[in-house]
Amino acid sequence: MAKLLLNLQNIRLTFGGRPLLNGTDLMLADDERMCLVGRNGSGKSTLLKIAAGLIEPDAGEVWLQPGTTVRYLPQEPDFTGFSNVLDYVEAGLGPADSPYRCRHYLNELGLSGEENPATLSGGEMRRAALARTLAPAPDILLLDEPTNHLDLPAIEWLETELKSLRSAFILISHDRRFLGNLSNRTVWLDRGSAKRMDRGFSEFEEWRDQVLEEEQIEQHKLAQRIATEEHWMRYGVTARRKRNVRRVGLLSTLRSERREHVGSLGSVSLTASTGDASGRLVAEAKKISKSFGEQDIVSNLDLLVLRGDRLGIAGPNGAGKTTLIKMLTGALQPDSGSIRLGTNLQMVALDQSRQSLDPDALLADVITDRRGQSVTINGETKHVVGYMKDFLFKPEQARTPVSVLSGGERARLILARELAKPSNFLILDEPTNDLDLETLDLLQEMLGDYTGTILLVSHDRDFLDRVATSILMFEGDGKWTEYAGGYSDMVAQRGAGVEASDMKVAERERSSSAQVSKPQAKRKLSFKEKFALESLPVKMTALGLELSTLEQKLSDANLFARDPKGFEKIMARLAAVQAEKTNAEEQWLELEMMREELEN
Repeated sequence: MAKLLLNLQNIRLTFGGRPLLNGTDLMLADDERMCLVGRNGSGKSTLLKIAAGLIEPDAGEVWLQPGTTVRYLPQEPDFTGFSNVLDYVEAGLGPADSPYRCRHYLNELGLSGEENPATLSGGEMRRAALARTLAPAPDILLLDEPTNHLDLPAIEWLETELKSLRSAFILISHDRRFLGNLSNRTVWLDRGSAKRMDRGFSEFEEWRDQVLEEEQIEQHKLAQRIATEEHWMRYGVTARRKRNVRRVGLLSTLRSERREHVGSLGSVSLTASTGDASGRLVAEAKKISKSFGEQDIVSNLDLLVLRGDRLGIAGPNGAGKTTLIKMLTGALQPDSGSIRLGTNLQMVALDQSRQSLDPDALLADVITDRRGQSVTINGETKHVVGYMKDFLFKPEQARTPVSVLSGGERARLILARELAKPSNFLILDEPTNDLDLETLDLLQEMLGDYTGTILLVSHDRDFLDRVATSILMFEGDGKWTEYAGGYSDMVAQRGAGVEASDMKVAERERSSSAQVSKPQAKRKLSFKEKFALESLPVKMTALGLELSTLEQKLSDANLFARDPKGFEKIMARLAAVQAEKTNAEEQWLELEMMREELEN
């Protein structure tokens, strides 16, 4: 039977006079892997900090099972007072924890431990914080956006690691696939209260829509009851005085209930201001190469980008994705080869690094670029305050400085500013950072309707699947290959996702005198290889059964005459299944031979 580890009851907290948490409950048992979801600003991070004991609520009770260990991963780790990364990670250990686990996790995450915290990149800071959080093997993990600043290899490694741990955890993330692959419980923080679903995130959106629909029905019923009571008050026959007083009280209660009801938050309204159509050719690269020192970024690449393409660029951190985008947009010249840009291009880049935002600028001035009080979207002129409402900003925030905005609000501000500019060529470098799931949905829908061309860099696998029509994949040593479809299609064709780059680790090992050379560990099957070895026979059996079914349908001599389109559809599916089965058999055979070789 599951044991309760953490219980938050009736948590209340007010920020700036506005109730953020209003009677919120949250429970976590030892077999639960919970995702905490909700709009930006709903209080998810605050609730996690209360669970970690970092914030005291105004009211409510926080109960932790005696002897339970908890580790919290913050969005912005504090390295103050630590001379190197290893000291920072070891400071998170408990009295009975093994220091060996610190070095193990640092090594797994591509760090030596000798790095100076002052020189770490955002991704390296996140990796160090993860090592500090995971090394003690706590009973409860509280993880606030653990995939921020991580590349795809690190995200997939973290997924595998969290699946293997015995810890219960509460997870906040905007990465749909990450949430869906890890969670078995979902808590939706909405308008100050927590609604719980005893299933994983993959079923959340359908459940959320059902909850909101039921809420609308209840509010409609309430309005009808109020209308009935008001009609009685005006036209009803005077009855006994006591009955009249009771009905007057009932009407007052119903009105109060409607008045105090907080409706669901609105949705961001995303519309891109489209420019004139570009020429059919957007960009053409012929034999381009680029290197920095001995590191090849691009080597002998041929690439054609046509109007309407949605090209996703995938690879580990340090592969040169941003450099490649700069070359494809003409901002950087290759060392050799040529790049030709098309005609009538109107480029807009979403600067998700937010470096272009002046912290002292006011929101209205950022959106209009200090050019009056209105913006024009696809020929329609809107007042800046009305346009801000489309992005969930309140009218009073028009004169608010950028410096007081949250990360999610800054992300929405950049979207508002850049989408107001006419474009036919969008450059999106990590556009999903800090956006909540609802805004991500709308961004994907907007990009689906966008008539121009898109270059996209993202570590969000689900976002790449939904938006990209092809993936330009880093293969190592400056080599890039284009695959048709989204990220999952690329993995199916390539047989693997994004592999980690060992470049930075190797440089650290060469420069660190503290590193002692060790004998190379014996090669073992990776987690993915073991999983494939176990799951491929099941897949092959299922494909074999489907082949038999399809062949049985084709045995009908009158099928083509009766249903030519159905016949062609079955033939196409038959070819696809045969190819998939052959590929699965070859992959399994290769893995089985590898397993035998390694065991011998």
